[in-house]
Amino acid sequence: MKKRTGNELRDLFLEYFSNMDHMVEPSAPLVPIDDDSLLWINSGVATLKKYFDGRVTPENPKIVNAQKAIRTNDIENVGFTARHHTFFEMLGNFSIGDYFKKEAVEYAWDFLTNKDYIGFDPDLLYVTIHPEDEDAFKIWNETIGLSPERIIRIEGNFWDIGEGPCGPNSEIFYDRGPSYELDSPAEELYPGGENERYLEIWNLVFSEFNHNKDGSYTPLPKKNIDTGMGLERLASVIQDAPTNFDTDLFTPILASLEKISGKKYGEDDQVDTAFKVISDHIRTVSFAVADGALPSNEGRGYVLRRLIRRAVRFSKDLNIKRAFMYELVDTVAHVMGGFYSNVEERKDFIKEVIKKEEERFLVTLDEGIRIYEGLRDAAKKKDSVINGEDAFRLYDTYGFPYELTKEYAEIDGLEVDEEGFIREMEQQRERARSARKSGESMQVQSETLANITAPSEFTGYHTKKEEAVLSYIIKEDNALDSLSETGTVELIFDRTPFYAISGGQVADKGTIESGETKLEVTSVYKAPNGQNVHVAKLISGSISTGETYTLTVSREDRNFIIKNHTATHLLHQALKDTLGDHVNQAGSLVEKERLRFDFSHLEGLSNAELKTIEEIVNEKIYESLGVRISEMPIEDAKAKGAMALFGEKYGNIVRVVDIDEYSVELCGGIHVRNTSEIGLFKIVSESGIGAGVRRIEAVTSKFAVATYKEKEDKLVEIADTLKVKENQVTKKLNAVLEESKALKEENKSLKVSRQDENIANINELAETISGVRVISSEVSADNAKELREIMDNVKSKAQDAIIALAAVNEDKVSLVVTVPKELTDKVKAGEIMKGMAGAVDGKGGGRPDMAQGGGTNPANLTIALQFVKSHVKSSL
Repeated sequence: MKKRTGNELRDLFLEYFSNMDHMVEPSAPLVPIDDDSLLWINSGVATLKKYFDGRVTPENPKIVNAQKAIRTNDIENVGFTARHHTFFEMLGNFSIGDYFKKEAVEYAWDFLTNKDYIGFDPDLLYVTIHPEDEDAFKIWNETIGLSPERIIRIEGNFWDIGEGPCGPNSEIFYDRGPSYELDSPAEELYPGGENERYLEIWNLVFSEFNHNKDGSYTPLPKKNIDTGMGLERLASVIQDAPTNFDTDLFTPILASLEKISGKKYGEDDQVDTAFKVISDHIRTVSFAVADGALPSNEGRGYVLRRLIRRAVRFSKDLNIKRAFMYELVDTVAHVMGGFYSNVEERKDFIKEVIKKEEERFLVTLDEGIRIYEGLRDAAKKKDSVINGEDAFRLYDTYGFPYELTKEYAEIDGLEVDEEGFIREMEQQRERARSARKSGESMQVQSETLANITAPSEFTGYHTKKEEAVLSYIIKEDNALDSLSETGTVELIFDRTPFYAISGGQVADKGTIESGETKLEVTSVYKAPNGQNVHVAKLISGSISTGETYTLTVSREDRNFIIKNHTATHLLHQALKDTLGDHVNQAGSLVEKERLRFDFSHLEGLSNAELKTIEEIVNEKIYESLGVRISEMPIEDAKAKGAMALFGEKYGNIVRVVDIDEYSVELCGGIHVRNTSEIGLFKIVSESGIGAGVRRIEAVTSKFAVATYKEKEDKLVEIADTLKVKENQVTKKLNAVLEESKALKEENKSLKVSRQDENIANINELAETISGVRVISSEVSADNAKELREIMDNVKSKAQDAIIALAAVNEDKVSLVVTVPKELTDKVKAGEIMKGMAGAVDGKGGGRPDMAQGGGTNPANLTIALQFVKSHVKSSL
């Protein structure tokens, strides 16, 4: 067995299966594209769900990939175990209805034992299977030649994530030898047990059943293969590294961290844990930010925030007291850059994001300490134990690491209710598991559309009307030869001018006609094999396969949609010109009435920036730039500088939309021939829709004109109200604002004068009871806030007095009471307030030294004020 680097192992795996006629699927972004069920791409198969459940038929049913993935369900274990990670790479080979168990096993065995590839000693390999999977047993025993004692049957070997494809699996284990037995219990020393000697390196899933909605299992129409082998784990075996962190995928990061911290890895367990946590988390955060995620308080943004904060917490064990993680991004980019280029391409942006988050948390850490001190003081007054729920709230809500809470508690001679904390943590995990269980399932396979392979030509780039032969009629997932009943039906023609929804552009609408027959097309989508499926409503007549129909796209809808689509391309480039190259598309919608464009940017746009962007787009429209569309190899398109949509998969031949070299993008949508056809571009809104993701909505052509007309009408309305001409509105408004400001100042002065009068009158009304001055009076105040202000003024001039003030406005009574703190052991403001509020049919309460309230019966206000004096007299 030859020692190889992690990067070499990845290349070797892809090379092997490419030689076995597998299509190499590029690693998808960690942020799922068009899959709301997943927070992160968490496995190699996650990006291939559309193939497994039959929604899309791949170009080649045999696929191989090296997929980056994130899992955070066991984050607390990262750093304390040999192989837990939040970011990892999964190597996998897949068959979508092509080869099955025998070939999958043979491929795996050959790759692992062939000296040109991994070259493991066959005698050191063991496998596990499901107890009822006799086919797998025969293949391993008879075809591969493994003895029965090296084939272990384990009940848990069945891959099932809910509704959709599922099946038994077979795991391959490598025997690392007696030196790795460590402290493993004897009863766990077997392949599949909890030990370090027999290490699982590959999982082969034989997907042969549909898990149906009713809980039943039925054979799949097309059986699939899904395998997964962790690159980090494989590297640890090949490099004879005791843990994944001791492989060359991590050691350069550890070396950089040694330089930053001045500490050495491998000399102290506590220090080593900190090194592992930080090296794992910086990989995760770097790749996640590169793929479009940003720290926030929810969703995947919260995961990133938590990872950064956890790393900062462990940096304390390395005596690092400043922002530092961002300095490791260069190393991550260098280690992984040979296969993943986007970290290197976006590393400046990634460093900026991480540094800001680190610095923010260092401030938050101080806030967490203050909150902890409150919990500490409360615990000292009770049983010297910090409640587990409070410790979890401090951790979960404020990002304050539990380890710090525990550490500070020990210093203060306190304990933390760890059982309560663990209970709260487990409840959170259970909620997360439930969400994953419902979110990771696939759709149940359907054969009807998947089995339709006859081509359908899209002619909509050049025409809006087409004579076409009806190839398929599909009603409720059944193929029909004819249909006469009205209602919704799905149709496939041999050719069509109707655009299917994709790339942000909505589907065309229109009609299908022939004689008395008429249908309205409401939407169009892609079938698994690429044909455009027309969702139509049969209005009259009947339809039959083999017949010719006239397909007509709504001219008005299409004309405005293509204006908006080309404007979206101009907007994308204008954003880069104005804000920087870090701007990347994060989603778009192109409709008849408007366009919507989502993009990555950390801050909201200023009015000046929006104005600049709008002017750039309109200038490109006025310049009448030609729009050239061509097809070329993807490498040529990249050389031309074409922008690709984030996360999209492209074939070898791509369609390039070139707007006179100003904007060059890969795009399958329909566009104008010249930018002058757009007419006019107007931004109508800019907002944030998530952490680091902004959204611009805009209109073009007649809809932009309508927006300006609406603004003009509003201006005329304002001018009429102000009784001036439109060009004098600003001048008049400034005059009105100045007048309003002067009136506010005058009103404020009058209030101060009135308050002074109130105070003067009140001091005259002060009465001494049992040696204590008592002021109980009605004053003039417009609301409770102003009444409190008067109280502050009175209190400043009579600090030794018990003061009760009341004000009446619109049949409502406002009340406020203050008592000097040195008297609160005998007279309490809250008790006075309860009596006063009760007298005026209201409620009130507060602290011993200050209380507020109100009521709805001003007629009894004199009774309420008299109560103050009688209560003080009886209390002193």
